[in-house]
Amino acid sequence: HAVRHSRANLIVLPAVLCVAVIQGQSDWGVTYPSTPICALKRSTVDIPCTYRYPYTTSHQTTEVRERIWFTKGSNKEPVDLKTDSDYTGRVQYLCDKKNCTLRITDLRESDSAEYKFRFTTNHTLGGFTGSPGVTLSVTDLQVQVTRSSTQGELRCHSSCNVPDNPSYVWFNNGQKMDGETSSSLRVSVEDNNSYSCAVTGYEDYRSPPVYSPKVVTLSLTPTGEIRENSSVTLNCSSDANPAANYTWYKNGKSLNGKAQLVFSSIQSSDSGQYNCTAENQLGKRTSESIFIDVKYAPKLPSVSAEIVEGSSVTLTCISDANPAANYTWYKENEDSPKASGQIFTITDFRAEQSGNYYCEAQNSRGRQNSTLNLIVVAGKFLHFHMHKHLLTAPDLIHMLICSNPENEIPCVHFQTVFV
Repeated sequence: HAVRHSRANLIVLPAVLCVAVIQGQSDWGVTYPSTPICALKRSTVDIPCTYRYPYTTSHQTTEVRERIWFTKGSNKEPVDLKTDSDYTGRVQYLCDKKNCTLRITDLRESDSAEYKFRFTTNHTLGGFTGSPGVTLSVTDLQVQVTRSSTQGELRCHSSCNVPDNPSYVWFNNGQKMDGETSSSLRVSVEDNNSYSCAVTGYEDYRSPPVYSPKVVTLSLTPTGEIRENSSVTLNCSSDANPAANYTWYKNGKSLNGKAQLVFSSIQSSDSGQYNCTAENQLGKRTSESIFIDVKYAPKLPSVSAEIVEGSSVTLTCISDANPAANYTWYKENEDSPKASGQIFTITDFRAEQSGNYYCEAQNSRGRQNSTLNLIVVAGKFLHFHMHKHLLTAPDLIHMLICSNPENEIPCVHFQTVFV
């Protein structure tokens, strides 16, 4: 059965029994509880012992000079709990001539240890230690959660074996729930409430609350402009107990199930809308979305030539870039640009206009060039009619295009070359 001491803030589990532990002759000894003591975190525990010694030793009245409890050091050179920094302000010795009780307040899980009592007298043999000592286990109540369909089952659990099936108290958002005294409780999933439990009579020592994920936060590192091939990390976090499991989504499609989404070398194809969900046995919540816009230099431009028979040549330059590229046209060995924009039209193309033409695609991330070689070839006319023809890089193209036989105009020879 549970032994509840006279102090209202003390719970000790299980029952405390006593057995004599004797050192030396039968008239010297220390008696402890015979079974381990279990107490709740943040509560107060009393660890009792009795000790005995002969009334006289070598015809001299025995006098007790010192009484200490310890967990550290040896039996002959112990560290007094009152001087141990781990117990500062939390230890009392309640002693008389035959009994000495150790009281520890504001228990911590680190207080779990074997405790020994030692007393010294005026006898020349020195002190006596009760060994082995008594084991104290400090535990925290925990709410274990399992889920089935739309319901969650909560169970108030302790690492100590609580005897005699004590009754429990349940709390919903910090408020006591009337009529709930069982160690288990059924709740609805997604009700956004928090639940905790305590042993009846010790309501001040509640378990940590359990609850579904709260607001889900999404963060991006680094902030600012995202450049192609850089390292980017997305973090998803939410306050939840039990801890949440995370799932990432890109444009609505699920990715992985980790709190972090890491791009060691992000690519333009990774651009998109991202969000994440946090879920535990008590519910699920979704974050806001964040758009990743990967910036990159222009890719190698694609140059095409559109030929209108007998009149003009239209050159078009296209490059994948983010932000969008600006285009400038040049002719080799000429300093001034010929035109700007994706389209460059040469009207009434003549032999002296032959040469290498190239477009330059440029944005804030870099630039790329692509060259097109145009040559006018004088020649006879052929009975060949082509109103339009599209030439697209990177094919290597040689073509004669001639007009109708009534007008002698030169043929145009195209060749695409890339740098």
